[in-house]
Amino acid sequence: MARPDPRYRPGYLLLVVMLGQVILISAQVSSRADLSVVEVITFGGFAEVQRAISGAVSGGRRIWTGYVGLRHLQQENDALKRQLAEAQVELQDERAQADRSRGLERLLELRAQSRLATAAADIIGAGANPDFRTVTIDKGTSSGVKPDMSVIATAGVVGRVVVASRRAAKVQLLIDRNAAAGAIIERSRAQGVAVGGGDDRLRLEYVSGVADIVTGDVVITSGIDGIYPKGFMIGHVEIVEKNGPAYKRIVVKPAVDFQTLEEVLVVLTPTAAHEAGSE
Repeated sequence: MARPDPRYRPGYLLLVVMLGQVILISAQVSSRADLSVVEVITFGGFAEVQRAISGAVSGGRRIWTGYVGLRHLQQENDALKRQLAEAQVELQDERAQADRSRGLERLLELRAQSRLATAAADIIGAGANPDFRTVTIDKGTSSGVKPDMSVIATAGVVGRVVVASRRAAKVQLLIDRNAAAGAIIERSRAQGVAVGGGDDRLRLEYVSGVADIVTGDVVITSGIDGIYPKGFMIGHVEIVEKNGPAYKRIVVKPAVDFQTLEEVLVVLTPTAAHEAGSE
């Protein structure tokens, strides 16, 4: 076998070295390309996982933050509601106290004007039977209250005491169907009897056919019944009907609003007619 010419040995070596470098560079390029694809795929998948985890964590954080915020907001709302309710109760109590003070002031003025011995009382109950219009007051015999004493309010006549215990009394309202009071028309001085109808109106009966009575006339107590002092307000004539020369029907609207009545005065001073009758 022929051996290579020694003169060409360096060229062969250079060729081998260059070929090896080319092969190595090609392998490196191919390997890097393959690794880049894998790395890209791996990185992309892992990035999506990270994205999903990050989104879930962020969503959970937002949900938790919103939940905590809502709980805090709910607590604040509950606290504000409690404060508002307390303020409303205080306001109502202040209004009630103011209304009561005004009512007591009016009663004191009435007491001073009437020059009668009276006992102030609060209404603490109403009659359970609608056929009998009565109320219960918180003053009784220990305060000098007795049956047949008249009961008045700042607006006018309320009724009379029918039953009295030591610390309370039952008052028959003037609008009760069994109640009546001597009455007189303030303008014309025509007389009659104001009779309860069981509802919220009175009837003026036993009136002379020649009496001068018109709608709007003021009706006051005459004092002849021996219970109610003379000159106290009963109400206003609301309806006047005549049948020929006689009066058919005269309806009186009471001066007192019995639905809103809260405080009254019991007249302890006997009327002149009552004193005359007892002699």
